[in-house]
Amino acid sequence: LHYYKIVKNAYYGYPKEWFPSVSATIGDRYPGRSFFQVFIALTCPMRLLLHVFWYVLLSRAAPGKAKALFWIGFLRTWTCGGWVYVTSSDDHDVHDVMMIAYMLLTLPYMLLMIGIGDKSLFTHNLQKLAANKSRRKWVCSLFFGTIAPLVYYFIQHKVHRIAGAYTTYAFFEWALIVFDVMFDSLAMVEFQALDMSILPSKADELRS
Repeated sequence: LHYYKIVKNAYYGYPKEWFPSVSATIGDRYPGRSFFQVFIALTCPMRLLLHVFWYVLLSRAAPGKAKALFWIGFLRTWTCGGWVYVTSSDDHDVHDVMMIAYMLLTLPYMLLMIGIGDKSLFTHNLQKLAANKSRRKWVCSLFFGTIAPLVYYFIQHKVHRIAGAYTTYAFFEWALIVFDVMFDSLAMVEFQALDMSILPSKADELRS
């Protein structure tokens, strides 16, 4: 709805810059801002449940690490809300601090997940767990391998003011989102060991 406005930055606009960053897409203009913020709010309960389910799966096998994984995951979710709901156009410093905190928390989160994700006492298909652990390592490598070119092109844009650098930066920024979602989606293999049911209490059964 605001294509020419969201691809424009402090130095250049269309056609030198033609692909919007994550922040510009989800937070700079109404009604796109409202749509993305409502959508992200709707995904928050599932993200928190992801951490709860991991704790349930791993708490017996590795209680200390399972607790650390839960709290790091919770803080990641909170800092994600920080840079989503406080955009760079609202408060550049707060947005950047939350984004950096999110990135820093991602390292222990992913490493812990790779280290203990296959330790569940409820899952016995070792071949599937080993294959999924390998996938996690690949996605983790892609995620952190993207950071170097991301920083490089951001410097090219911000310091050297190279035309088109921010568009290239935006591609790497969106790639981080894709790799982040891919990493968490791999949990579907381990979560096959979980059954969740909502049942009436015994008192309600007796009344019927």
